[in-house]
Amino acid sequence: MGGGKGGADFDPKGKSDNEIRKFCGAFMSRLCQHIGADTDVPAGDIGVGGREVGYMFGAYRRLRNQWEGILTGKGLSWGGSLIRPEATGYGLVYYVEEMMKYAKQGDFSGKRVAISGSGNVAQYAALKCIELGATVVSLSDSHGCLVAEGDAKFTPEQIEEIAAIKLERKPLTALSGKSSFKYIEGARPWVHVGRVDVALPCATQNEVSEEEAQALIDSGALFVAEGSNMGCTQAAIDVFEGARKTKGASSIWYAPGKASNCGGVAVSGLEMAQNSQRLTWTSQEVDEKLKQIMRNAFENGLNTAIEYVETKDGELPSLVAGSNIAGFVKVVDAMRDQGDWWASEKATNGTNGAH
Repeated sequence: MGGGKGGADFDPKGKSDNEIRKFCGAFMSRLCQHIGADTDVPAGDIGVGGREVGYMFGAYRRLRNQWEGILTGKGLSWGGSLIRPEATGYGLVYYVEEMMKYAKQGDFSGKRVAISGSGNVAQYAALKCIELGATVVSLSDSHGCLVAEGDAKFTPEQIEEIAAIKLERKPLTALSGKSSFKYIEGARPWVHVGRVDVALPCATQNEVSEEEAQALIDSGALFVAEGSNMGCTQAAIDVFEGARKTKGASSIWYAPGKASNCGGVAVSGLEMAQNSQRLTWTSQEVDEKLKQIMRNAFENGLNTAIEYVETKDGELPSLVAGSNIAGFVKVVDAMRDQGDWWASEKATNGTNGAH
């Protein structure tokens, strides 16, 4: 669950609902041979929202003549889970809350937050930040970014309008209140946002470069957490980790997407659990489970880093190393328990060796 990616070279921009429906049906006619409730359960991602999940789920049901939870992100009236659309963005914010608590940097109240992207993850991350008292100062899309200047900030009403705009696959420039913001064509927000406390890349892969990472450090950012998958380039991660090692407890602290954006996959798991039980949980139940999952993800990476990675006094543990090692150890232990590898007789007699 959450371990693979797939897609198609079909461009939905400018296509009618019927054209998208036909493509989703054709795509599922082959995908259905490889997925199942107890095999692989895909979820939506870039370009795939509730509409597309619905078309594909309907195609699967017609092809197989059975109802089973083979996709997550489904509609609430046909097997979906409350909080699933919000899960990645909400979970990202809950993860950063745990970072703030550990670093003794308060909470989101009064903090300035730069966010990239304007899709599902960015929208709900922004709404949760605003709910918690933060000021969201940027959003972006593939055409450019909107940056709040002075006392300007994004409001929940503007985020809701952006959600409607993106559902119609229109650019951010279609926002009615865009005059309140500075629009920078072809740019990402990181070097344009000025002083910020938190940066949340929520758009796509490799969206924070080495130079942009340094710009965030120079702007006073204390926390960077990926809402997108592999949002920071390796060079950017090296900049963040270098600052963490040299600047002590007041340095910037970076969280990799494999930990900080796991909320979406986590609630996909909760949706699968509800499907298997033929039950529907309340929003509060799902949200509380999500908060605990994100707390566990943070603590797992943190404690693993403390156990395996040497740190100086006052240095924040590496969430990159901790999350990588924790994930690796979990898989290795499971493979050993299931007989996928084992220590050879030479190894048990004191000689290195494994199969």
